[in-house]
Amino acid sequence: MSANGGTKAIVAALLANVGIAITKFVAFLLTSSSSMLAEAVHSVADSGNQALLLLGGKRAKRAATPEHPFGYGRERYIYAFIVSIVLFSIGGLFALYEAYHKWSDPHGITEWQWVPIVVLVAAIIMESFSFRTAIKESNHVRGNQSWVRFIRRAKAPELPVVLLEDFGALVGLVFALFGVTMTLITGNGKWDAAGTAMIGLLLVAIAIVLALETKSLLLGEGAEAAELAAIERAVTDGPEVERIIHMKTLYLGPEELMVAAKIGVPACENAHDLARGINAVEARIRAAVPTARVIYLEPDIYSVAAAEAGTGTAADTAVPQPAAERSGG
Repeated sequence: MSANGGTKAIVAALLANVGIAITKFVAFLLTSSSSMLAEAVHSVADSGNQALLLLGGKRAKRAATPEHPFGYGRERYIYAFIVSIVLFSIGGLFALYEAYHKWSDPHGITEWQWVPIVVLVAAIIMESFSFRTAIKESNHVRGNQSWVRFIRRAKAPELPVVLLEDFGALVGLVFALFGVTMTLITGNGKWDAAGTAMIGLLLVAIAIVLALETKSLLLGEGAEAAELAAIERAVTDGPEVERIIHMKTLYLGPEELMVAAKIGVPACENAHDLARGINAVEARIRAAVPTARVIYLEPDIYSVAAAEAGTGTAADTAVPQPAAERSGG
């Protein structure tokens, strides 16, 4: 659901931004407003970003290869990180440069004065529909999380990226409308430059937030607390496992979680019974957490004495360490 919803939100944002970018460029050519130019470039950058997200989603569906045995799910994280760089450079830094240029050489809007107001109001309306779609699709997967937590903890990057882009676009349009309106009222082009600078600072801030969040996904994030609890219950909710000795999880992609665990199992008479028990545990894990698609379970015999000895496996089957290694010598 999150992937389909993310694609729908991306397409809606892409269509809106292409139309908005064209109207903003026309308005800039007629009025020479720096706010309009900054907003036009901002819309072009957003359109490119949404195309990158769609490309990343397509490439992430490629089948696993010997060189990439866990598949290409993380391509979605890579393209989301590229989006943050594009937003920072093409969107934010360009707007700040244009603001500096306009502040150094301010000039009012003397022709087609009604055009930027009409264009900005129309853009706000179109961007609102795109933002509404992103909110609607996000609510399908957000649950009862706050918006801040959803953006920070979502494993699928597309919806948080589109949400922040659309939010930034709406606020940026308000800044542009403020700068243009004050320029028309006072005849002082520095108001236009101020609106452009506010747009630049806003985009830089959003880009930094996106970069930090996608960097965390690229480094590798484990399962959420609720998912971990569900996995632990699934592992131990049966006679096949006495306890979890240790466990690690890692998201290989937005919808693919790897679970690796050493489990303490009771003594059994043959390997057939052991394998059947492990398969039963894997089935329970997948039923409890559907994203847990890659599961590695290592059976062992738990031993309190071995655990207290600090062998690292907490099992009496562990290979003893030499005394020199245990003491760090």
